[in-house]
Amino acid sequence: MDTDDRTRRHNAAMEKQKARVDASIEAADTERGVLVLLTGNGKGKSSSAFGMVMRALGYGQRVGVIQFIKGVQLSGEELYLQQHCPQVDFHQMGTGFTWDTQDRSGDIAAAQATWALAEPMLADPAYDLVVLDELTYMLGYDYLDATRVLDAIANRPPAQSVVVTGRGGGRELRELADTVSEVKDVRHAFASGIKARRGVDY
Repeated sequence: MDTDDRTRRHNAAMEKQKARVDASIEAADTERGVLVLLTGNGKGKSSSAFGMVMRALGYGQRVGVIQFIKGVQLSGEELYLQQHCPQVDFHQMGTGFTWDTQDRSGDIAAAQATWALAEPMLADPAYDLVVLDELTYMLGYDYLDATRVLDAIANRPPAQSVVVTGRGGGRELRELADTVSEVKDVRHAFASGIKARRGVDY
């Protein structure tokens, strides 16, 4: 195949693709906030959520971040938000990973106290984006009442978007979500004995 023929084929394929994309954009006529669920057993769910935080901040939007599970060890995102984004309402459960605490009643109390910070955000139209990082574990371990959590998310202000991260979370959460992305674990450095790296893993 000569260069001119390859160029013609490429241009024709791109023209068809553009027509499909343009038609999809034209058909999307609903203006409202979305619920994004980032799940799966691969690395990158929280990283993706914080990418959306940066995107929202770029437009001057108000952002709230609630991190469940994490909080004992400082993370790069926490340090950055504290130093450069004081306008972000950032809260952590602060107990660390549940398999470290070995204290179910204490974890439940911590989860409920943290949810008490998240719930008002979900009712406040001033927030454009709310990130509920690792919330799925709180539902999977029955630390929080799933009905109450899902109702708060479903009944949030129409323009507010929410990002939920973590493995699992249950069928109801998945069905409620507008966008579900599942991160697949193909290979992870930790499985090869490589230590978690600052700036990459935390």
